Amino acid sequence: MNKRISIQNVLPGMTVAEDVYTRNNQLVIPRGTVISDRILTRLKDYSIYNLTVLIPENPEPIKTVMIHSEKIKNSPEFKQFNKEFLSSVDDFKNQLSNIVDKDNPIDHTGLLADVSKTLSETRNGIHLFDMLHCMRGSDDITYVHSLNVALICNVFGHWLKLSQNDIEVLTLCGLLHDIGKLKLPHEILYKEEPLTDAEFKILKTHPSLGYEILKYEDLDQRVKNTAFMHQERCDGSGYPRKLRGEQIDSFAKIVAIADVYDAMTSERVYRPALSPFDAIRNFESVGLQKFDPHYIMTFLEGIINSYVGNHVRLNNNVEGEIILINKQTLSKPVIKTGDTFIDLSKENHLHIVAVL
Repeated sequence: MNKRISIQNVLPGMTVAEDVYTRNNQLVIPRGTVISDRILTRLKDYSIYNLTVLIPENPEPIKTVMIHSEKIKNSPEFKQFNKEFLSSVDDFKNQLSNIVDKDNPIDHTGLLADVSKTLSETRNGIHLFDMLHCMRGSDDITYVHSLNVALICNVFGHWLKLSQNDIEVLTLCGLLHDIGKLKLPHEILYKEEPLTDAEFKILKTHPSLGYEILKYEDLDQRVKNTAFMHQERCDGSGYPRKLRGEQIDSFAKIVAIADVYDAMTSERVYRPALSPFDAIRNFESVGLQKFDPHYIMTFLEGIINSYVGNHVRLNNNVEGEIILINKQTLSKPVIKTGDTFIDLSKENHLHIVAVL
């Protein structure tokens, strides 16, 4: 029997039942291929987000485990959060449309009130992250993403021990960081295929457009700077001005991290969402050069410490409990499975693929 499943549910040892092609009809792997860790990585690199696998006629009975995200989605708390979140998105969309299209003044008190209302439906920082990881699939990508970044920034600000006033400013920075995108052509902003060089050049104008929208508003200067600088990187690889290090506003540095994290852990038409541990691993590979070390380490430690005690599944299908964090390799904690301890920082071939 054949079954079509998400790439997130594909495990090493499964057999591919149909040829797998890219969008351009390039063969990635042929039918009959047994999935390995290397092949699974290749599928993700080619943005393959579902495939057909062979299910044995008489499979051995297995223990059914509801994964962490399914537990969240089935909870009454998530249903209430989902309701408040979508209501806030609608309000946010209307307010930003009035700002951009009708030149209305920004009601930052009202914007922050919507964020506070949504936050009130969560218990703590990691509960919020759990909720956001399940909030995928909306057509209003720009508005949803901006609200996500604002919520993440609010939690991040507490991890950084900022004052309440600074946390509110940082939250507003997250809400308005991408406002310049509302001036971009719809066909570029919502294009499902990769952008051409010319289209990407247009996309890269959104920080400047955002600053132009905000520069005469009665807002904290850090909000305006963040709209202009959130795509800058500490190593000078960002845009629009290729600023480095201390040239970048500190709040823009913080928002940049929240911005990238939400983008990585959000599902897109061209790829599935990454798990928190995949996102952390990506940050570890390139983030320490591109992002402020103090901010990025505080952020990653805040996320990973919140998962201590959670049960996870590894890429070899072994399940265990996170019991200890490795400061030098945050994406590879120590796992306890039965009476055995696995230090993932010493096992290069193993990594976490799911929170259970």
